[in-house]
Amino acid sequence: MLPYYYSVSEYLKDTYGKKLYKLSLSGNMTCPNRDGKLGTTGCIFCSGHGSGDFAVKDIDKAKTLISNKYSGSEYIAYFQSFTNTYADAGYLRELFMPVILRDDIRILSIATRPDCLGDDVLKLLDELNRIKPVWIELGLQTINNSTADYIRRGYPLSVYDEAVSNLLSIGIAPVVHMIIGLPHETISDYIATARYISDSGASGIKISLLHILKDTDLYNDYCKGLFKALTMDEYLAAIGAILPVLPKSMVIHRLTGDGPKNILAAPLWTADKKRVLNTLSHYLKENMIYQGNDL
Repeated sequence: MLPYYYSVSEYLKDTYGKKLYKLSLSGNMTCPNRDGKLGTTGCIFCSGHGSGDFAVKDIDKAKTLISNKYSGSEYIAYFQSFTNTYADAGYLRELFMPVILRDDIRILSIATRPDCLGDDVLKLLDELNRIKPVWIELGLQTINNSTADYIRRGYPLSVYDEAVSNLLSIGIAPVVHMIIGLPHETISDYIATARYISDSGASGIKISLLHILKDTDLYNDYCKGLFKALTMDEYLAAIGAILPVLPKSMVIHRLTGDGPKNILAAPLWTADKKRVLNTLSHYLKENMIYQGNDL
């Protein structure tokens, strides 16, 4: 385990005394960027599975899928595919309540958008969070307005600010996603987004490397030569710049991410995740980079 940042694995050991494995689940929802409310094609990088390429609908099936990786008996139920609060509160109650009440589920994790957290949904999340911990994952990706428009995020930064404020008011400090490698962004952009996330009150951060998937509009722009995918050296430099500006107490839930190998167009070096993490470990050690060093 790397000592250079506060990983989610370390957080779980500190809090629960053990590792908990995530079960990737689908709530059978769509997204306002796909059903016509905001658009019909989704974010420019999003595949047809809505970032839930490994998600399934049945918990027991999800447990079977990871049985060769995890021999424990307690899990995080992770509703990952598309926008998992994009439904009426009644549907969400029927979906989430039986899951959070299961003895084998310790944490309920819900991926969603900041613009899909109405009052009725917040009331339900408050109720659920009083039963067991609820993690809300928000896809911010960037604070650069022009990039946000390009990727078709579909909401202004003020909506994110309001969503975080509302979540904090019910005792949920969100986990926020950002992407490194978005077209034409620089390390300065990454640092600005990371600082904004930490200053907003987020408890954790997911740093994803931009994956260019073959069935996306982003792939079309990539094929036209409109931008280049990050090299591994550029990725290492980005992580090395971001970690020092994050508070030591912020949980790092991800530093790279996975793209389905059958549709991954670039960067292909990310397919070997073990090599990526080993190289990152060596880079941080060689350069004496630690989370929170610049604060």
